[in-house]
Amino acid sequence: QVQLVESGGGLVQAGGSLRLSCAASGGTFSMYTMAWFRQAPGKERGIVAAISWSVGGTYYADSVKGRFTISRDNGKNTVYLQMNNLKPEDTAVYYCSADKAYGLIRRGPNAYDYWGQGTQVTVSS
Repeated sequence: QVQLVESGGGLVQAGGSLRLSCAASGGTFSMYTMAWFRQAPGKERGIVAAISWSVGGTYYADSVKGRFTISRDNGKNTVYLQMNNLKPEDTAVYYCSADKAYGLIRRGPNAYDYWGQGTQVTVSS
């Protein structure tokens, strides 16, 4: 059974930075597409960024392009989300997820097979 554990959330002022980490265990991590989603109160869960197994493929939501960077270390079974120039509208619970579909980057949360418990990111103005 795949387990995903996020860390790195917290409270930061607007313009600041945070790095989220997601450690995976129990599966073939290097073959999965990994993604970060976020969900703010009263809103649907939406994709923030994703990275394919090959590391060559990435996807970013328009709202975070140029500010966030997703990366992965297959040797450590870990995926990261570097968040710079944070804005109050980035406030949400951030979830790490894994999609077993080989070589695909899919945007809908229903496509993802495994989820972490979430980590809160709060950006103050």
